[in-house]
Amino acid sequence: MQYVYSNVTQSLNFFGNSDPFELIEEYGSPLYVYNERIFRERCREMKNLVSYPNFSVNYSVKANSNLQLLKIALEEGLNVDAMSPGEIFLELQAGFKPEQILFISNNVSADEMKFAIDRKITVSVDSLSQLELFGKINPGGSVAIRFNPGVGAGHHKKVITGGKETKFGVDPNFIPQVKEILKKYNLKLVGINQHIGSLFMEGSAYIQGIKSILSLAENFEDLEFVDLGGGFGIPYHKQENEARLDLSSLGKELDSILNEWVKSYGKNITFKIEPGRYISAECGVLLGTVHAIKINYDNKYVGTDLGFNVLQRPIMYDSHHDIEIYRNSDLPSTKKEPVIIVGNICESGDIIAKNRLLPEIFEGDLLGVLDAGAYGHVMSSNYNNRLRPAEVLIKENGDHILIRRRDTLEDLIRCYNV
Repeated sequence: MQYVYSNVTQSLNFFGNSDPFELIEEYGSPLYVYNERIFRERCREMKNLVSYPNFSVNYSVKANSNLQLLKIALEEGLNVDAMSPGEIFLELQAGFKPEQILFISNNVSADEMKFAIDRKITVSVDSLSQLELFGKINPGGSVAIRFNPGVGAGHHKKVITGGKETKFGVDPNFIPQVKEILKKYNLKLVGINQHIGSLFMEGSAYIQGIKSILSLAENFEDLEFVDLGGGFGIPYHKQENEARLDLSSLGKELDSILNEWVKSYGKNITFKIEPGRYISAECGVLLGTVHAIKINYDNKYVGTDLGFNVLQRPIMYDSHHDIEIYRNSDLPSTKKEPVIIVGNICESGDIIAKNRLLPEIFEGDLLGVLDAGAYGHVMSSNYNNRLRPAEVLIKENGDHILIRRRDTLEDLIRCYNV
């Protein structure tokens, strides 16, 4: 096998004791491959972000909900967020206890709230109407509230979850109404939380958001926790040597702010963070096969089985993923050229990488889409009735194991009443 263009995975020994062709032969194409060592390293980096003792890292399961990865996160001492009863179900299956789960709800039904309440899981609501609903179905209960501190950050407008142009959180101007509803239903406010957005690569906006949420926290006595949110970014342009987020500097600044704040608040409350993408993104590579090469007018297209049913981020967010090339022959690439890498979905927008300068690619090559461990398989679908790929874990000893099988054709009719 020839590693044509693969400096990132080779430097990390990403595929362990195997190579991409061996994995594709055994598990099919396309294929999600996760590296356990990298996943654990990212868990530990977040756990050690600050020295403040009452610090909880809540893995955001929406980034990657594979059951095996959830079990590893639990082993590493992480807690979890949930966005739905389905995520709660998976987290409990993985072994998390109810007190380790925070249900950060958004426009949910009474039944969904009750699902969490009945399991003694803390519910965070993000509107006055949802707080009212919570009070009606669980008077005298404990609740958390998501506020919108007016600060937003993110790589795309669709992932900015704070500020004045987003659906999330309670406007701080409504704090008097919040207190009225809490009193009306005898609710105990145990925590407040925020999330400014996803994928920040320098910490100024995050620090600004933290100062805002801590200022809001001063409006409430005897909180048990403040959830500072997440959005920690990773360098998606590794082949261009993009710098990493400076966790050391961010952690020191965060430590100083937290320790100073608890002195004035008078209680060493718990602080939570939600680094979903940061933990799982870099542990994942999506492998796919090149099936066709064509030139349409002035554009050269590389046709693959990597349709947006497999990876939605490029079409949803205009996201960049570095591309690697692997070849099962000695055929050389004699030039670099701009290409458009496309999938097999019947949509013009089915593009993985546009006008990307890469070594010459041939039919039969495998491509590796880097940093696909977050918002990859979890957002995949059966659009065009295509099958969702398998997920494989490269264990710390270099061996590989199947952690989710590939869809079968029978899966496509499994839910029909026929």
